[in-house]
Amino acid sequence: MANLTIETAVRLGDQLVRDGLITPEQLVEALSRQGQAGGRIGSALIEIGAISSAALVEALSERLGVKGCVLRHGLIDPKVAKSVPRDEAERLRVLPMFRVGDELTVAMLEPQSLPIADRLRALVGCEIRPILALEDNLAEFQQKYLAEEVTVDSFLASMEETDIEIDESEAIDDGAITDLDKMVEGSPVVNLVNLAILTALRAGASDVHIEPDRDATHIRCRVDGHLREMLKPPKGLHAAIVSRVKVIGHMDIAEKRLPQEGRVHLVADGREIDLRVSTMPTVLGEKVVLRILDKSNLSLDLSTLGVGDDDRAAIETMLRSPYGLILVTGPTGSGKTTTLYSCLDLLRSESTNIVTIEDPVEYQLPLINQVQVNERVGLTFVRALRSILRQDPDIIMVGEIRDEETARVAIQAALTGHLVLSTLHTNDCPGGVMRLLDMGIEPYLISASVLGFVAQRLARTICPSCKASYYPPPTLLQSVGWERRTNELFQTGEGCRRCNNTGFLGRSGIYEIMLLDTELKRMIQNRASESDIRVYLAQVGWRTLRQRALDLVERGDSTIEEVIRVTRW
Repeated sequence: MANLTIETAVRLGDQLVRDGLITPEQLVEALSRQGQAGGRIGSALIEIGAISSAALVEALSERLGVKGCVLRHGLIDPKVAKSVPRDEAERLRVLPMFRVGDELTVAMLEPQSLPIADRLRALVGCEIRPILALEDNLAEFQQKYLAEEVTVDSFLASMEETDIEIDESEAIDDGAITDLDKMVEGSPVVNLVNLAILTALRAGASDVHIEPDRDATHIRCRVDGHLREMLKPPKGLHAAIVSRVKVIGHMDIAEKRLPQEGRVHLVADGREIDLRVSTMPTVLGEKVVLRILDKSNLSLDLSTLGVGDDDRAAIETMLRSPYGLILVTGPTGSGKTTTLYSCLDLLRSESTNIVTIEDPVEYQLPLINQVQVNERVGLTFVRALRSILRQDPDIIMVGEIRDEETARVAIQAALTGHLVLSTLHTNDCPGGVMRLLDMGIEPYLISASVLGFVAQRLARTICPSCKASYYPPPTLLQSVGWERRTNELFQTGEGCRRCNNTGFLGRSGIYEIMLLDTELKRMIQNRASESDIRVYLAQVGWRTLRQRALDLVERGDSTIEEVIRVTRW
């Protein structure tokens, strides 16, 4: 729309008066306001309530001979909106809306401008379909859709079939859209859930949290072990969002008083993804957590997980044993299951019968028989393990040893000629021994069956895009027992757009491995204390998780603060 001079404004006002859309008195009032504040006559008419935005757009469209619209959520694809650089879009006063085939529909302040159309054509490489938009309306949506981060204001936007497809039938296809009104036919809640999942996947998140609050719903994702807020939709949408997640997770949408679990299979960005869904009632409403299981991100190479050459050799020594129990310890989210899968990947072959018992099965691996626990029908770890022993297994993986009964059956399997791998929730390797004793397992059974323990943590690594040097306070160095050179530079992350201003990007595994040698077995049989075991390990040069984590600091891959966060000693 060309700049409206006073003469043009009067002509437009006269037309609006002739069409009966405004009164002569309203035109005079609007012209007076325009003369004082500047701007456009249309904005002045809207401000005084003389005409609606829709009516003004219709009148201007008729006058200029172009199509127009009032921008609203659902008319704009966030990805397409960013097809023109933000500085160019603001300079040209345009906003790309959506693309169909080789034609890009663009909201423009001056839809008749040939130079602007030519510039857009050069930028995007396709034909331009201009749509008239009002100045304030265009500026508002430029601010929302050209921002660096996706906001909840854009959740109504259509998504391509290749973006996300739930249960092979949930995709929203905009490939054949030719009418602006058809852009808003999709359910806003469906699009919001899709957007949250897609945003989390592209951020490399492991979980999505949908949490009720008094004033809004918080949608957060966990990236590199830390939660960050993605979206903050209105509180009134919370129940609908939860119901949508329950529908795709094949859960009971009417049951809101009890926790539920579900599973979703979807295709996003060309990748097959599984989601584990968990709901929990709270005083403000139901909380939902989606665990993202992306097989394309699963690395089964111990070296890429952060396992050093010496540690890898120790693990392979245990795996070569024909029988015995190998236990991986660590808190929830420390990567224990991934380590077990990596071990199974080294062991699997056509001549080996490998069976796993998991709750749930996170990733399906070839040449491995995977059983999922289902306590609702009585298929517990213990019952499944006892049945597996009658299936002629060579190697057994038990997802987790939670109680004495499971521990006893696993140890019995290890003593009767099977290699058994499992996990324990303890902080480190010596703590694993104490955990088995606390379960009531006799010391002689532990020393006879257990080959060794692997304890692990995941530490965030410094973002390479914003890595910088600094001198940490001496007290910080002393707190971790740093005994290397003094007055040396350390590395940290300053924070940038790539790492979401955290200074960290990605994580690396930290491992400690304790093989049960003759002396350790003797100490276990004599019920030695955890502190006595640590003293012996220190005497033979065994290195703790913290000492191994400090290697990351020395290499410039992580920070001392991160080491303190993930390790105790």
